[in-house]
Amino acid sequence: MTEQEAISYIENYGWSTTRLGLGRTKELLAQLGDPQKRLKFIHVAGSNGKGSSCAMFDAILRAAGYRTGLYTSPYIQVFNERIRIDGRDIPGGRLAELTERVMNIAEHMEDHPSQFELVTAIAMQYFCEEHCDAVVLEVGMGGALDSTNAIDAPELAVITNIGLEHTEYLGNTLEEIASTKAGIIKNGCSCVCYDGAPEVTEVVKSVCADMEVPLYCVDFSRLEPLGYTLDGQRFRWDGREYSLSLLGPHQLHNAALVLTGTEALRDRGWDIPEMAVDEGLRTVQWPARMEVLSRDPLFILDGGHNPQCAEALTKSLDMLLPDKKVIFLTGVLADKDYETIMSLMLPYADRFVCVTPDSPRRLISGDLAKYLVSRGAEAEACESIEDGVERALELAGETGVPVVSFGSLYMAGHVRSVFPGKLKKLQRKNCSAARLALTEEQRSEYSARICERLEEMPELKGARTILSYCAVRGEADVGGFDRYAARNGARIAYPVTGDGGEMEAMIPRDENAWVTGAYGIKSPMKERSDLIPPEEIDAVIVPCVGFDGFGGRLGHGCGYYDRYLVRCPSAVTVCVAFEAQHLDRTSCEITDVKPGTVVTEETVYRFDDQV
Repeated sequence: MTEQEAISYIENYGWSTTRLGLGRTKELLAQLGDPQKRLKFIHVAGSNGKGSSCAMFDAILRAAGYRTGLYTSPYIQVFNERIRIDGRDIPGGRLAELTERVMNIAEHMEDHPSQFELVTAIAMQYFCEEHCDAVVLEVGMGGALDSTNAIDAPELAVITNIGLEHTEYLGNTLEEIASTKAGIIKNGCSCVCYDGAPEVTEVVKSVCADMEVPLYCVDFSRLEPLGYTLDGQRFRWDGREYSLSLLGPHQLHNAALVLTGTEALRDRGWDIPEMAVDEGLRTVQWPARMEVLSRDPLFILDGGHNPQCAEALTKSLDMLLPDKKVIFLTGVLADKDYETIMSLMLPYADRFVCVTPDSPRRLISGDLAKYLVSRGAEAEACESIEDGVERALELAGETGVPVVSFGSLYMAGHVRSVFPGKLKKLQRKNCSAARLALTEEQRSEYSARICERLEEMPELKGARTILSYCAVRGEADVGGFDRYAARNGARIAYPVTGDGGEMEAMIPRDENAWVTGAYGIKSPMKERSDLIPPEEIDAVIVPCVGFDGFGGRLGHGCGYYDRYLVRCPSAVTVCVAFEAQHLDRTSCEITDVKPGTVVTEETVYRFDDQV
């Protein structure tokens, strides 16, 4: 069984319906040898803040030196995210192996387990075999009859903020829903509870009393917010200052819950130093929760998908972007209370860009746009999420208005996946326009300064073979440096596109060996030039469309240089550009090769992570 075959088996539509109950999970786990009985758990239930709280517990425990498993749902981009150890997704091979083992048991069960039950069993077996010290376990739905509740008493039962949700399964009142979620509280554990609605707290107190479980209610008077930026926020808890990487005032309340839970774990004998708490909160990551994907333009991704999440989002906007309108990129599920959600968001909207989430329960983008227009908003529908991201970025570039994407976790992962490429396209367009906005006199003057800086660079003085380029479309012209290097005995090669679309380095034999090709790019004729093997190249001068101060660069989109640079890893790589092409942060992908140096007319930027 391959990784994809495993995921396909798990996600088979016929088994994906919600079926609450513990019998199937317990039977499956028993036939696996009850791996859950050899693990210790922090079990987290609630309506909002479950995932963020799980991420904080996981980060703190890892910082304290524990080998930590993390089980969450749904995933944002890849299925493997749901099962993690020490911050790393389950490897595809292990997922395939364990799925096949669990499948062989499930196929012989009279009542076939659901998708969530299968994944829960796979996760338990994986955490057990990998000898996790602690497992942070997020409830899927409810609590009492959720598959995760097949465990014995956890070390800590965590009840996050509770609101009305899944009423068809969990009950029609807060008391009924709280009672269902409090089903994870068992004799022998400790419990920490978010002190929200009084009726919820009373239910949890009553269950803890019946189970003789020590209860730690969060005392929010111990929490003092100190300040915030797009990098995170600072706060005091009992007078001690902390930094939290997650954004939004609601995350401070989740942090208070986790800090209270940490106290409960310490009371049970867990060794969690203050340094670990500091590091965990400062470094915790949880995608698609007020996640800043870019700053220029500002683009924030949030997976908020119900009225409680929408209310939290408005408070975050009040804090981070006071008195500013935003462009909302949004898509919703038809069975969600989207009318209430949109009513909360309308006062903050400059306009809406509507998309259709990838879910059978989706609301078509055109229908959402029509509804928003009927409410007096400016809204447009896009054919796909890719088109929606591109359109939102385009509008942000034109107007300077920030973008906030929200509405469904089903679309959050898709947005996150396509965003780097779409941002790169916009950045490339803006940087090209910036260099073309310079006058010819400026480009000539700045190019001369760049050549002077290149001549002064120690790492280029000893280069005997240099791969350079011929400027086009307003690029920095390094011809002056090429002539200087040639006078000092260096061979100057130039890029040529090979038959397979790959870059090759060639030295023209004479002045008649040049040709002007696509986009007006001047390059040597293959038949009148000498091919230079990449291992002979000492330095590569790379034109870039844009760059940042962290070693990121934007190419022209074809990836020729990225594919070529890895063939000559011993060569010095120097990017050149005008200062007008300097970005706050480039959109980098895993295939991008970072330069060691960027040279502009103003300075030389050097980076330690040259590839």
